[in-house]
Amino acid sequence: MKRLIAFLPVSVSRPVRVLAWLSLAFQLVLIGTGGAVRLTGSGLGCPTWPRCTESSFVSTPEMGIHGIIEFANRMLTFVLALIVIAVFLAVVRYWRERRDLFVLTLLQGLSIPLQAVIGGITVLTGLNPFIVGVHFVISILLVVNATILVYRVYRGPRGARRTAPLWYLIVAHAASLFVAITVVVGILTTGSGPHAGDEKTPRNGLDAELLQHFHSWPAYVLLGLTLVLVVGAFVLKLGVRRWALALLAVEAVQVVVGLAQARLGLPPLLVGIHMVLAGLLVAAMTAVVLSLRSSADAPESVDDPWELSSAGRSA
Repeated sequence: MKRLIAFLPVSVSRPVRVLAWLSLAFQLVLIGTGGAVRLTGSGLGCPTWPRCTESSFVSTPEMGIHGIIEFANRMLTFVLALIVIAVFLAVVRYWRERRDLFVLTLLQGLSIPLQAVIGGITVLTGLNPFIVGVHFVISILLVVNATILVYRVYRGPRGARRTAPLWYLIVAHAASLFVAITVVVGILTTGSGPHAGDEKTPRNGLDAELLQHFHSWPAYVLLGLTLVLVVGAFVLKLGVRRWALALLAVEAVQVVVGLAQARLGLPPLLVGIHMVLAGLLVAAMTAVVLSLRSSADAPESVDDPWELSSAGRSA
């Protein structure tokens, strides 16, 4: 045990940053694979939980491709669990100095059993669309968590200084609110549409066509607010401008994919891309908000949110 403890990092180093990036990447991957399970009709490929069948923890040949897809998605959760455990161990030795990292990684760790239980409830309730929606909301919150973790291992703890005018902060937080509204309405829209995860699964009973319009309205408001953020960042020469541009780019692609899938009858591939883009949208919005406050270990002149200061390297 002493050797193991001695092997653990004593400060934020390259391995810690790599693990933080992996945690974010796999949260997005799981959104994609979870979408694949649903969009291929494999939601009940493993009809029981925690086993895949009544007598087997793994899929059997009789279950076909749907069993393989669902079982593979479950296995990826274990991969993420290993990454989360690793990143937690990577920060635990200096938790007093970096309690922010300790809390973020602890929350990620606690999310693994929580997601597993909700995933099990999803299967046992026959893919209830509202339970599926809760499952996705937690995945989105974990993307937020992982994005903060990546940002903080580069920039250090949150500082008290505001790096943008008050009106800019208000616009940014309003944009983040509309991101949340867009995601939630998108979940309800998907829950009313044709991709239930299994042909026998009931939908949520809401009007899918009407919800598509409701889903687009906050998205367009968000696009307008993001344009204000981009223009304001360049006019005021704020360090947030690259993240505002990244947010705008994700939104532009999301709008194109959203319009295409609506006009093409919701093809599964486009719907899956739309889901992953939702995760990227939330990550970009989180980075924008984080960039509006200084970091305790960042020098006043640093314009690049990912550039390490000498203090940040030793934090």
